Amino acid sequence: MKQKLGILTLGCPRNLVDSESLLGRLNSKGYSIVDDIAEAEVVLVNTCAFIEEARRESVDAILDLVELKKRGKLKKIIVYGCLAQRYKDLNKELPEIDAFVGALGLNHESKRFALTPKHYAYLKVCEGCVNNCSYCIIPKIKGRLNSLDESSIIRKVKGFNREKISELNIIGQDITGYGLDLSGKSQLCGLLNKIIRNAPDIGWIRLLYLNPERVSDELLELIRANEQVCKYIDLPIQHINNRILKLMNRLITKKEIVSLIDKIRKVIPGVCLRTSLIVGFPSETDKEFEELLDFVKEIQFERLGAFIYSREEDTAAYGFKGQITQELKQKRFDIIMAAQQAISAEVNARFLGRSMRVLIEEEQDGAYIGRSQLDAPEVDGLVYVNSKRSLKAGEFAEVKITDTLEYDLAGEVAQ
Repeated sequence: MKQKLGILTLGCPRNLVDSESLLGRLNSKGYSIVDDIAEAEVVLVNTCAFIEEARRESVDAILDLVELKKRGKLKKIIVYGCLAQRYKDLNKELPEIDAFVGALGLNHESKRFALTPKHYAYLKVCEGCVNNCSYCIIPKIKGRLNSLDESSIIRKVKGFNREKISELNIIGQDITGYGLDLSGKSQLCGLLNKIIRNAPDIGWIRLLYLNPERVSDELLELIRANEQVCKYIDLPIQHINNRILKLMNRLITKKEIVSLIDKIRKVIPGVCLRTSLIVGFPSETDKEFEELLDFVKEIQFERLGAFIYSREEDTAAYGFKGQITQELKQKRFDIIMAAQQAISAEVNARFLGRSMRVLIEEEQDGAYIGRSQLDAPEVDGLVYVNSKRSLKAGEFAEVKITDTLEYDLAGEVAQ
């Protein structure tokens, strides 16, 4: 009898897709997959090593499992993914681990062991990155851009369509780069049109991570014209000061970013713009940080996340002069997030009294938790829903917003 396997997935949804692919293959070979780590004989740990905080989380999780193994609760621990790929000598530091396996390649097969709720899924269309940002270790871990072949993608889409999932999230380190390795130009729009044609029974299609350098007029028109595609644009700009953008090797200027944001909001009425920023980049001055803060207040992104700059070995920025103290980086992070908290409350207040389509996620304490198309799974806000009739996870409901919070909304289902 084959051993019971459990998996612990750390990091981003891209890692989750890798875990689903790996478990799908193992399950088809007869291994029993258990939800509860406590019931497993063998545990696979899918690690993240993107920034220091992620590495600490990965190492802490591994050490917790080592303790279980020492107490006889586990037979084997296998560590794979980004941490194992980046640090080749982990076996010397962690002799209790039975095997280390590096990053997995793109899965061209259809086998998948779902780790998400049944009503939504992630589809990774590319791996690696073409951008070479000076702060980022991803190309060293994942390698250069590698696009999944179109036939494999459409086969997966057809499978999700048969399941009639409510939401399909298209992901990659940078999905606007899809096809650059195949033809020298982005093929994202052509791919999306084929995905849409093969997904008539999928409720929402969400695009995650669009590099601002490659957001084309054609792509914006596609998002605007297709009701299925969420009016949600995940557009990480990282900074707005031209000197810092150049140091980051972001091949775009402040003027171009402002122009793009103006265009997006004109072409797609009611669009939700999400961005991510890095604070405390080497040599970032008080004045340059203030420029970023003023920009955030002026633009009023509907969704925003910030990262404290993490100094990563084997990146160009590691050797930059003017490294900033952790205390100052934290202070700048707190200032940005406090500003965004106020902006988010103001943005949410605009929905009071309006109706919106909400995807129901789960029941909780006699009410329901859901998301609007303006909220991606795990990272954005929620809609708390009261309903006199029973609702199911994966169902769409028309909800009138009766209260607004800083990051979340509350409402009632129209009877």
